Amino acid sequence: MNSRKKKDNKSRSRSKSTINDIVIARGDLKQEEDRKYSVKVSKLMGRYMVAKKDIEPGEIILSEPPIVVGPCTDCKVQCLGCYKNLEEQAFIKCKTCNWPLCSQKCSGLNNHLGHSEIECAILKQTNSSKFLDYSNLLKIRSHMQALVPLRCLILKKTNPKNYDILLNMEHHNALRQNIPEVWNTNQENVVNRIINDWGLKEFSEDEIHTICGILEVNCFEIGQEVNIRGLYPTAFLMSHDCVPNTNHNDEEINYFLTVRASTKIPEGHAVTLSYAYTLQNTLKRREHLLDNKFFECYCKRCSDPTELGCYSAALLCPKCKTGVVLCDNPLDFDSSWSCTNWSKKCPGYTIPARSMKLLLNRITQEVDQIDNNDVVAMEQFLNKYRNVLHPTHYINLGIKISLSQLYGKIKGYLIHELSNEVLERKIDVCREVLEVLDIIEPGYTRIRGVTLYELHAPLMILLTRESAKQTLSKSEFKRRLKEVFKYLTEASIILNYEPKSSIEGNMGVAANEALGQIREWQKIVGKF
Repeated sequence: MNSRKKKDNKSRSRSKSTINDIVIARGDLKQEEDRKYSVKVSKLMGRYMVAKKDIEPGEIILSEPPIVVGPCTDCKVQCLGCYKNLEEQAFIKCKTCNWPLCSQKCSGLNNHLGHSEIECAILKQTNSSKFLDYSNLLKIRSHMQALVPLRCLILKKTNPKNYDILLNMEHHNALRQNIPEVWNTNQENVVNRIINDWGLKEFSEDEIHTICGILEVNCFEIGQEVNIRGLYPTAFLMSHDCVPNTNHNDEEINYFLTVRASTKIPEGHAVTLSYAYTLQNTLKRREHLLDNKFFECYCKRCSDPTELGCYSAALLCPKCKTGVVLCDNPLDFDSSWSCTNWSKKCPGYTIPARSMKLLLNRITQEVDQIDNNDVVAMEQFLNKYRNVLHPTHYINLGIKISLSQLYGKIKGYLIHELSNEVLERKIDVCREVLEVLDIIEPGYTRIRGVTLYELHAPLMILLTRESAKQTLSKSEFKRRLKEVFKYLTEASIILNYEPKSSIEGNMGVAANEALGQIREWQKIVGKF
């Protein structure tokens, strides 16, 4: 890891005139004027997107179709048309090229975002299926890795305009060449496959490596049920921040990507997203960014040992019992960790980086053994490590997010069957999650919408139970009903941005119905 710490960010820059030419080429001048963003270039950040005017939470910043879509590098065997996992269901071979499909009537057949006619013809012409061993699907997985690069290369002839846009994206070849595990994997699974196995000599090794780099640096993961990635013509211009001011979703059919502001973005400020999982700690996020996006992050969150006060990586000091153990220098992968209780109450506690990583790996392995629906095991885990992990440690946070959604949803814990005590537990867990989200994923974000929806349910049930006993005054009833209405209203706003076919979209519909019921209650008890 040490040999890769210092990276040259200057390689990300491009000439300003070229950027403007490409942006204007995507639409006429009127469309350019209507855009909420502009593109700037700096030596540090390369190209990045900024707000042309104040953008309010929930506003759409861009919505666009992909240039190319296809399997991720670590995917299972998928249908080339619709990307269904074929390792868990019966499948057929394409009658033309003999590659795997879910059926001959697949909606992705003869589709430029699926198994196109030209792709099928090329795979047939190269007799590529002879390398597929259908008796062992595990051996086919690596062959799927070359499909998206091939689809990019096909654009060179079928859509030169999109190919030019693609080539203007960052590839970090100079950096990637110095990472053998990345470069050699692409050489074996993509470059050699396309040139040697498939015999497509018209493409050079450098050209294919460049495409691989563009995909690795700029792709978006698509969907929640399938393991695919997409390359978009404009969205790649958003810069990274570990506390992003946007969120995005994609449609399952045409893979349209829609980016919305999750918080207010003032004029001139960067439009950002997170290339890493925001619920991870700084060490995990920075390792992911270095290994997968080839840069180190120095944002405010990464630079702060407390992670802006959310303590996602903090341990509780085993010596003084009251101090918090934080990284001495979060921008150094090899930094030690120390208790921050600098008063004389703590005799001093330090743990080296290697020991910290071993500890977290061991605890993570323990979490991975817990069944996804095992509420009791999750609560036992939180209790077991209550004196080791900070309450908002990212491992605890992951468990609490699961609990916030399991209480009320699974057999034995259905919402109307829960005791008042368990309902209070669900409320506490939801509030704890929201406190962290307010710091690391503020504003209109999907996980916030879901958590608000989960929070409203136990509050409403407790309210109805106490109301039935006639133990509440009218003013107290109004206050608590107003609280539920507040949470549910925000949840409805956020979740109704999601595709209607998604789980979150269905929650949005349910939130709207619940709001209607609360309004009926309002008529009974009077206006707020």
